[in-house]
Amino acid sequence: MVQTANQILSSLTVLGQIIILVLVISFLFRENKIVGFFSKKAIPFSFVVALIATLGSLFYSEIAGYEPCKLCWFQRIFMYPQVILLGITLWKKNGILVIYNSISLSVIGAVIAGYHYLLQIGLVPELSCAAVGYSVACSQRFVMNFGYITIPMMAFTAFAMIITFLLIKKRAWLNRVLYNKKMKNEH
Repeated sequence: MVQTANQILSSLTVLGQIIILVLVISFLFRENKIVGFFSKKAIPFSFVVALIATLGSLFYSEIAGYEPCKLCWFQRIFMYPQVILLGITLWKKNGILVIYNSISLSVIGAVIAGYHYLLQIGLVPELSCAAVGYSVACSQRFVMNFGYITIPMMAFTAFAMIITFLLIKKRAWLNRVLYNKKMKNEH
């Protein structure tokens, strides 16, 4: 069961990284159909990413029995509320404020996850997570798939996907506001 979940979550991570790459390239080369599609679906996609990330982290701690380290807890603090924020936004169908909130939460979470990943692969020195409480070492890897995917890489990718989706949504919203303002001034 754990190996299957690892494979599924790792594969979703790779898919997420491909989506981010396609969106960045599409954005740079002004591929409006791809960017437009993701702009219209940014909130539901972000909600699904946050939900899968939350359920995945709960699976690892509650079912697989992997004890979260301090950095994992901090990443959870910045991911879990997004399920609620984005869920309410989907339900109410009004979400410009949640875009700013989710982007802020995701940027902080991505920085923590990025640092955690670099710590796990040995590129930054390890801080003693155990010194700040009774947790496992932050450098401990419970998952390593495809030669580079660890749990912090999964979290980093989820945060990066939410940032990418919502920045595209924000840009479309700002363009619409500016267009409406321009049209109003012309009349």
